[in-house]
Amino acid sequence: MEDTAGTGGNGDLNANLGWGSTGDPQLDKAVQQWLDWDRNKWTRAQVESLVAAGRLEDLRSRLCSRMSFGTAGLRAPMGAGFNRINDLTVIQSSQGLHAYLCRCFADLSSRGVVVGYDTRGQEESGCSSQRLAKLTAAVMLSRDVPVHLFSSFVPTPYVVYWCSGAQIASPHDKEVLRCIEEQLEPWSASCWDEALVNRSSLRTDPLTQINSCYMDDLTSLCFHRDLNRSCTLKFVHSSFHGVGHDFVQQAFRVFGFAPPVPVPEQKDPDPNFSSVRCPNPEEGQSVLELSLLLAERENARIVLATDPDADRLAVAERCRCGWKVFSGNELAALLGWWMFFNWKESHPDPADTNSIYMLATTVSSKILQAFARIEGFHFEETLPGFKWIGNRIHELSKTGNRVIFAFEESIGFLCGSIVPEKDGVSAAVVVAEMAAYLQTRKLSLNQQLQNIYRTYGYHMSKTSYVTCNDPPTIQRIFSRIRNFAGDDLYPKTCGGIRIVHVRDVTTGYDSSRPDLRSVLPVSRSSQMITFTLQNGVVATLRTSGTEPKIKYYTEFCAAPGESDVSQLEDELRKVTDALLDEFLEPDKNHLIRRDV
Repeated sequence: MEDTAGTGGNGDLNANLGWGSTGDPQLDKAVQQWLDWDRNKWTRAQVESLVAAGRLEDLRSRLCSRMSFGTAGLRAPMGAGFNRINDLTVIQSSQGLHAYLCRCFADLSSRGVVVGYDTRGQEESGCSSQRLAKLTAAVMLSRDVPVHLFSSFVPTPYVVYWCSGAQIASPHDKEVLRCIEEQLEPWSASCWDEALVNRSSLRTDPLTQINSCYMDDLTSLCFHRDLNRSCTLKFVHSSFHGVGHDFVQQAFRVFGFAPPVPVPEQKDPDPNFSSVRCPNPEEGQSVLELSLLLAERENARIVLATDPDADRLAVAERCRCGWKVFSGNELAALLGWWMFFNWKESHPDPADTNSIYMLATTVSSKILQAFARIEGFHFEETLPGFKWIGNRIHELSKTGNRVIFAFEESIGFLCGSIVPEKDGVSAAVVVAEMAAYLQTRKLSLNQQLQNIYRTYGYHMSKTSYVTCNDPPTIQRIFSRIRNFAGDDLYPKTCGGIRIVHVRDVTTGYDSSRPDLRSVLPVSRSSQMITFTLQNGVVATLRTSGTEPKIKYYTEFCAAPGESDVSQLEDELRKVTDALLDEFLEPDKNHLIRRDV
């Protein structure tokens, strides 16, 4: 696209600026482009204010790069700038998506697109998820593409992605980005017209139909409805100021339960998340405080917390010494056991396991692998991000195979395969039924977890992160690891324990393979190195696909029969500390440790 905005006839950009030059021609061009294209008065004002204050680095960070696909779509903070979420970048992204869809689907004008939204927003940018959904719809409607726009906020799993239902992965993501780059200037005033969705005959509302279909399909995960109807357990649910409340209540009714007690301060949508310091239930007990207090008042034993878009689930259980907040890996052990237990009840022929799969991302616990080894079904790992799981589910279904459970350690679970995406609503009610069943066997969730470990081997894991706001430092850290013992030589030990295998998904290297090539697809856009130690610990370092973090994952995979839990935990702690201190050097590299 030829850029002539603001240059006049003589090519002198500065002579025609309606604002003072930054002194950097490239930045001036980006600022002018923003002001030429953006019609949102709040985000325009943000850029103008930054220019007036001379905040050049802030302007460069916002305007001189663009959003890219991470582990889960295009993600960024809301606010002004080409690498932020705002009206303009959503319009640009929708235009690029339209261009790519036209290339892929000759029947796009009859097929249409689905658009959904949650409850998030940023008042100072005049930005809300609902507004962005309407602008997305306006772009498509302006090109006569039918739009199925939900009339209210919905959980993420209600909105399918590609025609497979799974999030897009390579090569689609790269092609969409290329198309976005070719469609940066808003096509017309119609793209900014929020009200177009109310006038266009091409807009339909799928809410009633999809909600009904989802709740009908949910019955396939309900194995003990009669037992649920007589359940005396009480549950508390927090929707973390997001979309989950109504949908979890409906799901409980489908299963025959009385609805869970909602946390009143967190039941209704609030884009400011005013009752939590962090709207992420993965952070554990510190963000579940209101839920746990309510559970104690209500004498409820189980707390369920869905994240703001209801695709993830945290669970806590009251025990003799307080509250046990389950990690994603622990909850996956319980859900994986439960799904196979119920599948086996209706499929007594051992041969039936030949077509059954469970999936997990490679940084998640290997507990499902231990299940598969003993029970005879198939287990596979994918790269981090549920898009890889969703697409693998789609591929397996083509050959008559069925995935009965999949998860990622960051509290993302899929029970069955109603949708090829993590789903906090279905996971919440499945956990409730599992807890109700176990109560009839005089077992708590935590007691059953210990039973699972005794049968399949203890799997003790630690997951955390450090924050690094300087990308060159991250590059230096991983370069040092790849040349730790000399040029192209990875570390030989960690905490004094010999490293027996190294897999580097960034470069495609895997020392455990005869050809030294990783089975998982190479992912050069992010860093990820996994070490297998002689004592059975598996440790992974990777950069986050969405935040300025280096995440670290360690797990001790003990054989069935090893029961000295304190010794296992001690060994795991030592390796985890060494991984952090020896390889990441937090103090030297000014890394910010997780505040728990």
